[in-house]
Amino acid sequence: MAETFLFNIAERVLEKLVHLSAQEIRLAFNVKTDLKKLEDTMISIKAVLLDAERQQHQNEKLRLCMWKLRGIFYDAEDVIDDFKCEALRKQDATNHPDINNLKVRVLGSCCLPLSLSLKMSHKIKDINGRLGKLATEWKSFELRQCSDNRHVFRRETISFVDSSDVIGRDKDKENIISMLMKPSEDRNVPVIPIVGIGGLGKTTLAQLVYNDDQITSLFPLKIWICVSEEFDLSRLLKLIIQSVNKEERCDDSTLDGLQARLRSLLNDKKFLLVLDDVWNENQAKWVELRNLLRSTDGFSLSKIIVTTRSLDVASIMSPNRPYILKGLPLEDCLTLFTKWAFNDGAEKHYPNLIRIGEEIVKKCKGVPLAVRTLGSLLFQKTDESDWIYIRDSEIWRLDQHENDILPVLKLSYNHLPSHLQRCFAFLSLYKKDKVYLSDDVIRLWMANGLLEHPKQNQEWEDVGKRYLNELLSRCLIQKENKFRLKFTFKMHDLVHDLALDVSQKECKIVNSETKTVDENVRHLLLCDEKLVEVPHVLEEMKNVRTIIIQDALVESKAIHESVINLCVSNFKYLRALELRGLPLTALPNSIGTLKHLRDLDLDGCSRIRELPRSFNKLRSLQSLNLRDTDLKQLPDSLQRLIELSHLVITIKATHLKEIQAGCWTSLQYVKLVRCINLECLPEGMQYLKSLRTLALRYCIRLVSLPWSLKFLTKLEHLVIVDCAQINLKMEAEEEEDNDLQLSLKTFLMDGSDALTDLPRLLLQGSSSTLQQLQISWCPNLFVLPSWLLNLTSLQKLEIKDCGNLSALPEGIDRLTNLRELTIDRCPELSKRYRENGVKIGTKLLTSKRLLLMNED
Repeated sequence: MAETFLFNIAERVLEKLVHLSAQEIRLAFNVKTDLKKLEDTMISIKAVLLDAERQQHQNEKLRLCMWKLRGIFYDAEDVIDDFKCEALRKQDATNHPDINNLKVRVLGSCCLPLSLSLKMSHKIKDINGRLGKLATEWKSFELRQCSDNRHVFRRETISFVDSSDVIGRDKDKENIISMLMKPSEDRNVPVIPIVGIGGLGKTTLAQLVYNDDQITSLFPLKIWICVSEEFDLSRLLKLIIQSVNKEERCDDSTLDGLQARLRSLLNDKKFLLVLDDVWNENQAKWVELRNLLRSTDGFSLSKIIVTTRSLDVASIMSPNRPYILKGLPLEDCLTLFTKWAFNDGAEKHYPNLIRIGEEIVKKCKGVPLAVRTLGSLLFQKTDESDWIYIRDSEIWRLDQHENDILPVLKLSYNHLPSHLQRCFAFLSLYKKDKVYLSDDVIRLWMANGLLEHPKQNQEWEDVGKRYLNELLSRCLIQKENKFRLKFTFKMHDLVHDLALDVSQKECKIVNSETKTVDENVRHLLLCDEKLVEVPHVLEEMKNVRTIIIQDALVESKAIHESVINLCVSNFKYLRALELRGLPLTALPNSIGTLKHLRDLDLDGCSRIRELPRSFNKLRSLQSLNLRDTDLKQLPDSLQRLIELSHLVITIKATHLKEIQAGCWTSLQYVKLVRCINLECLPEGMQYLKSLRTLALRYCIRLVSLPWSLKFLTKLEHLVIVDCAQINLKMEAEEEEDNDLQLSLKTFLMDGSDALTDLPRLLLQGSSSTLQQLQISWCPNLFVLPSWLLNLTSLQKLEIKDCGNLSALPEGIDRLTNLRELTIDRCPELSKRYRENGVKIGTKLLTSKRLLLMNED
């Protein structure tokens, strides 16, 4: 069922209201009054929103009222962002004065013009009026305040399973039994976490193991506990006691009495404890239970199995690597599907249905509960049209019961905090089997204001990375590959179905077959070769915030331009616009009217040679991707974009224009890609005080780095790839350079024929912060400098394809924090250290920590 995300939207709007009051804009008294009224109203509504979200599925009137509120809250956010846009306009006018904005300078940078003040006041009054009209209806629901503790409720599981009903898990069962039979190495009882998404069969696997004859012989006492909703110590102790002694009644027992009774029941007993469906991520709660179990005499011989959907839960409960449960092979899925779709043996009479069934099973991607759900929907149905309907329908659109796949997966969604729910739903704006790039997703989240405000010493990107790590730990996404400072990930098709289900009125994938789009939708993916047939569904929409265009034919230049013009004219509150690979020769000058635009992606628009004159009006722009465009040079006006934090550039020029003082003060990430004529980085780099990442890729004529980099005290990552002529020599060092305090954490150098030495100034200046040093394909690097030993924080040293490098610096053992040393295709180095390893402090780095790759 579509979610409103109302609680999270309210949080973000209130956060912006608070920040607005702290801004320098001087507001008229009536505007201040109206904003305060809006804030008070929203606070009172938000206080009961969690109760509303829980009741909405049983109360259609409440649900409709919440959808109305959602529209009002979004409009309120747009108005508040208008204030931010005006503040940016004034700041730009102050920084770049000319005759046209003389009036602004006379009025001062902190006052709203009277006409704008009246206009804003009218908009806020309108929003307050709309909220007032809903007030009576809202109060009639008698909602109450409640906490944001997200409990998961599900049916109770039992220990019994009919093994004849389980298909394809024999090998997994053997693996778990083998782990249980290994003797314990210390006093900590081995905990074996079984981890995977909902419906994969974690509980079933635990049941198979629990009922195996070997396990019954090995563990005289077996205890099955369904933990589920909350990890409460008293409740779990009672369940364990009652499992051991069915006659026990301990409802009135104190915690002290419960632990005493537990010890008396478990003393001298070797037991297997299964904790099924654990969601607890509070380590202290687990330690309490573990310590009580540890106090029993038979504990060291006992074992615990935990089933969970969370890698964080697994790491809290066990230091050992969890058992990651995989999907079933297709053949096993077909067997399971047949078992649920037909009576025994009946399938041989319907070969036509079996052929369709094979295609249906492929949709399940190895998840047994999904196979069972779809098989059950077709039980005793022999009409081919019924099977074709299931085959051609999205799983999330099919009617399902409480224990079917989508409701079971929905438990994982329900357990997410509100801010993660909305970010998770946003991932539905990609097609199935899409490989997501972490940076792209984070920037879209940022552009749409989905991230919590960063804490001290954090940036928005750090918050986005934390969100992705949380989704990874909950098995809602799976990491594919890591690429230097970013990674790719995928989402299981069924989890994607879940995202589609909850985001029905938030995100929409539009193609030539789309007839209508709900007016509530804010984010659109246009993906069709026949893009000419798409615009008709967009003409009546006004509130879209994200447009992504994919899979359009490159020949249809005029069509693309008409679609872009439609988006620019219709969607005045657009936050993100992704036009990758389109055959555009230019952007419309009207793009300057998109004052709320924060993310513009023109990657691969290889025919764009210049940016429109109005580009400097995109003052809210945070991220700009100009990779693989045909730009000759960056316009001067681009430096006026003071909110810009992420910039990727491909240009034809030999030099970039000098960076002026006071410009690009928010810029944190700069990447230059395939700037094949570029000979040097721009002057004025010292003004990029916020820069954290500098990446240079395939700038084949670049020969050096500017001296001004030494002033970038926030620079954390320097990545240089395929810049064949760069030698990293900087201007003559000055005496005070010996005391530089820089912050580099990662230095990566890949592919330079000219490199003969490492940049001492940058690396030794980061001696207390540098953690990763990677060098590859540098054939003229003959020796590593002795000052490398000063990099006391270094944890990872990777050297590849440096054929003339023969030795590490003498005294390498002083790098006591080094955890991983990789030497690959460096014959002399490998020969030297293959037999003896490398001594680091008192440790000898061998095997996993010293990776000496084969030379073939």
